[in-house]
Amino acid sequence: MTQNLLSKSVRYLSLSLLLAMSVSSHAEDYRATTIVDPNAPIAALSTLTSLDNVKPLQITVPDIEQFTTTSGVRVSFVRTTALPIVDIDLRFNAGSARDGSIRTEGYGIANMAATMLTQGTTRLDEEAFTRASETLGINLGSSAYKDMFIVSLRSLSDDEHLLPAIDLMTQMLTEATFDEQILARNKARLLVGLQQQKQDPSSLASLAFNEALYGTHPYAHPSSGTLQSVPSINRADLLDFTDRYLVAANASLAMTGNLTSSEAKALAEDITANLPKGQAAAVLPEPKPLTKAQHIHIPFPSSQTTVLMGQLGNKRATDPVAQQQQTNFAIGNEVLAGGDFNARLMTEIRQNLGYTYGISGSMNPMLTRGPYQIGFSTRNDKARAAIDASLSIIDETLTQGITASEMRLTTDNMKNSFPMSFASNAGINGLLGMMNFYQLPNSYLSDYVSRIEQVSLPAVNQTLRDTLEPENFLIVTVGEVDPWNDQ
Repeated sequence: MTQNLLSKSVRYLSLSLLLAMSVSSHAEDYRATTIVDPNAPIAALSTLTSLDNVKPLQITVPDIEQFTTTSGVRVSFVRTTALPIVDIDLRFNAGSARDGSIRTEGYGIANMAATMLTQGTTRLDEEAFTRASETLGINLGSSAYKDMFIVSLRSLSDDEHLLPAIDLMTQMLTEATFDEQILARNKARLLVGLQQQKQDPSSLASLAFNEALYGTHPYAHPSSGTLQSVPSINRADLLDFTDRYLVAANASLAMTGNLTSSEAKALAEDITANLPKGQAAAVLPEPKPLTKAQHIHIPFPSSQTTVLMGQLGNKRATDPVAQQQQTNFAIGNEVLAGGDFNARLMTEIRQNLGYTYGISGSMNPMLTRGPYQIGFSTRNDKARAAIDASLSIIDETLTQGITASEMRLTTDNMKNSFPMSFASNAGINGLLGMMNFYQLPNSYLSDYVSRIEQVSLPAVNQTLRDTLEPENFLIVTVGEVDPWNDQ
């Protein structure tokens, strides 16, 4: 027993040490930190010889049950009995990318519909609906993103709480009133928020980046809408949106919690029974990549310049070959632009050159090609130098590749941190919801570690070269001084 306890403790310590390498890039004590050689051996670790014989981490992924409701909605279910709760995630292919199909330049319609689903039904006005939710102690809400529209519920799993909660959820979906007075109030509040975005350089950079990267594509406009589009949103738009997109043919459902299989199936039927059958949303068009570099500067009264650079990235991979390619890229990009202090951009731009407190880059795959972005902030007078240095490091990495030791550190970190993604009901259900929405097979989760173990150094470096085109990067800067003007 003592040996087993020691083994578990050593494994936990090993995992903790690996996770500790991923320190926040926004550490407040940066200026007081002593810079050390990142390649130097860590004295404390050299004494932990017991780590040399630690067995590989054994991972058991959740057991996923899949079925289809009478109305044709795909369901993924994981039974967990540790806690008396249930998490439900109902997703529709109905994000803000569909706003333009309701009305030309109707930006913000999906977002407003999500806001108002919990603000009154034909049976309960806004106050009564809120009181019912709070009395049950549930988390019930909806949100709209570019690709998807999500209705989520967390409730205790006993019938006394869960059944009334499901009733509220179905009321949201099929009986929302979209009261005119509440709509007017929401628009007024949203317009204030959109005005405030003008004072946020990060928001300005993001808006300009998406608009320039996507042009006329539906991903170009912000999900929340614009100062010009929000005032025109009306009740008829919201009803049209829900009638067209919040339908069974356009839905997928994920459930995790303290339910039996038969209870889960009955619950799924209750949730989806009254959804209109409808039609699946049309396939989104593919965006066109930029063919040459583009630089955009937005004047802003600040001592700091916010920088956002990148390009079109990948769509969500659904077949094993493409998924392996995305794993290859994720490993290479973590070495190049990950958020921890071992990443090359972080080491050079923050630690060695002192241009920024933090720099990182990531891929955001979606139904069509999502963005790849690298972002940081720096002093106005250092902006051009920081941009040039970043591009130089990217070019050098693509030319020379990452090293075997860098790849090994990253793959170990990814494998050992993987269980954290399904360490809670919410984590499991989030994964289920994402997989079901993109119609990913269960092997996407079960083969995750295998995909990491199958990478090779040549394949990782080749994938980086095939994916990134820094010579054609879109670069947006927001600050007092235009870095592209001759100084």
